[in-house]
Amino acid sequence: MQNEFHILLATMSLDIGGAETHIVELAKGLKKEGFHVVVASNGGGFVKELENCNIKHYTVPLHNKKPNNVYKAYKMLQQIVIEEKIDLVHAHARIPGFICNTLHKKMKFAFVTTAHGTWKTGGGLKYITRWGQKTIAVSEDVKKYLLDNYTIDESNIKVTINGIDTEKFSSNVDYSKLIKEFNILEDSFKVVYVSRIDRDREIILESILQLLPQLIEKTKSLQFFIVGGGNILHSIKEAAEKINRTAGRDALVVTGSRMDINRFNAMADLFIGFGRSSLEAMASSQPVIIAGNQGYIGLLNENNIDLAIKTNFSGRGQGMASTERFLTDILEVANMTKEQREHLGSFCRSIVLQQYSISKMVADNIEIYMQLLKNS
Repeated sequence: MQNEFHILLATMSLDIGGAETHIVELAKGLKKEGFHVVVASNGGGFVKELENCNIKHYTVPLHNKKPNNVYKAYKMLQQIVIEEKIDLVHAHARIPGFICNTLHKKMKFAFVTTAHGTWKTGGGLKYITRWGQKTIAVSEDVKKYLLDNYTIDESNIKVTINGIDTEKFSSNVDYSKLIKEFNILEDSFKVVYVSRIDRDREIILESILQLLPQLIEKTKSLQFFIVGGGNILHSIKEAAEKINRTAGRDALVVTGSRMDINRFNAMADLFIGFGRSSLEAMASSQPVIIAGNQGYIGLLNENNIDLAIKTNFSGRGQGMASTERFLTDILEVANMTKEQREHLGSFCRSIVLQQYSISKMVADNIEIYMQLLKNS
């Protein structure tokens, strides 16, 4: 299918992260539906995936609010809109939203924004946050946050989902390269945590580091992987070295940024994380503990899945878990039989298959686009 509409997706960067993965999958889905789509960001590991799908990426300094970068990004985006004959701009994150809103007022293209989570509003940040003619929220609680904190008409907000590629994220993915790379014992209890290793993830990372000595003592076969890159990666690696020296073995591996997250998910006996990363692990048929800086839900099952869905698997509003509870949840999975883990993993994958398809996510976005484009 081919159509005449040209779409620009603008975001801060394309390093590993839930919002970034969402944007890449959206770009690929839009192209499949016949749109001419280009992406602008400060770059990152996902650029190659876009280029492999023949989706053009423009490197634009949208990653911080330094005045010279904001001005440069404004001028570059203006030129991209002209050269690519852009009909609609879809901004993700605060800085791209602010710059694209300013351009929208001048250039009159259709303008959409997505809220992937809740943002801080103090220190005047609320007043430099700009939303589009239509805004997409990735969960009902994010929609509530928008209505509570900004003057957005509810009729201009649509709730969508994080669409997951259930072929890429599957228990059938070959992870033999990881076994060789990290000398992993197949009969070990393999726990994987995936996230950006940034300051705003520090609370949950500190919780993991705090409970690891007890977990290593109670689970002799443990191999724990912290996967991701970020601005506190060095300090987390230093902490891992101390834990491993005390344990007398490499029980904790801090990998840094990786593009093969699907392999780590397929390898895991237990996944710890939140947001989109947890959905990818669920699609890989793994038991999942929802634990993040905004709250703790614990081991996903039939009793708490509705709460997880309501908060977009973030745990928002649930409070943080004590080290004791966190440890208890991990040990529960460690002590399960293979059949019990597989049953829990099958339940998790069924939720993704039923409710989190990429086709639904793309269709939701196109519905919003067409409301604006047909009236332009």
